[in-house]
Amino acid sequence: MTLFNKWLFKKPNNKLEGSADVQENPADALVACDSCNSSFPAKTLPEQDYTCPRCGALFTVSARQRMRWLCDADSFCELDTDLRPADRLQFPGYAEKLKKAQQESGEPEGIITGTATIDGLPCALFFMNPQFIMGSMGAVVGEKITRLFEHATEQKLPVIGYTVSGGARIQEGIFSLMQMAKTSGAVLRHSQAGLLYVAVLTHPTTGGVVASFAMEADIILAEPRALIGFAGPRVIEQTIRQKLPEGFQRAELLLVKGFVDRIVPRKEQKQELAQLLRLHGREAV
Repeated sequence: MTLFNKWLFKKPNNKLEGSADVQENPADALVACDSCNSSFPAKTLPEQDYTCPRCGALFTVSARQRMRWLCDADSFCELDTDLRPADRLQFPGYAEKLKKAQQESGEPEGIITGTATIDGLPCALFFMNPQFIMGSMGAVVGEKITRLFEHATEQKLPVIGYTVSGGARIQEGIFSLMQMAKTSGAVLRHSQAGLLYVAVLTHPTTGGVVASFAMEADIILAEPRALIGFAGPRVIEQTIRQKLPEGFQRAELLLVKGFVDRIVPRKEQKQELAQLLRLHGREAV
């Protein structure tokens, strides 16, 4: 990545997505794409849905940025904003890690939940945040997802969920792992009420999130080339002592194998989700 000034995106750990806090960039900043090495003004990213206009590579975006471009203007009503993570196990360095993540992301935890309308259609939504400890699932993340599904069941609302996660948060131990069962129970009760759940899997969606609510949706969408799997490819290669094929665990292969229903580019997601809500739901009153 070519550095034009100090406000440029930091070099990511992979070549699929760039990484940045776009809100801090000045109007004249440039951003470079790692995939094709092209550069363009950072201020154009929102209108491009944070996608490289030349090659289509995806840039990392926060939960709140996704919410803003997906939901109708001023329609999002956030839920459970008072929930905060706790260092119950006194895990070494975890309190400091939480504080740093909160300061850097501007969020108290790695997810935002709420209700909104998409093209006038009511729904409940959650957005996981890759900029908060790699989108890992701790007790608060699981609790907020559970409460969202319970609220949606009570209000007879469909749920749309954007997943991005490195899996269960190791610093919370069993409290994190318990969220897999808790969220799955809430998803089941929502389904038994005859309500729609659509998951949008983004890069990367791995670990305990894949083993629970991410793959339990009625309809599973994915972003292009998103890494989706329980264990990461490096762990698998080290375990089986074999080189994995090109594209292993990417959304395109999962589509062929039937684990994903459709791959939807960012520019088409609002239209796609609105159409699904329209087919399965009701107009806003």
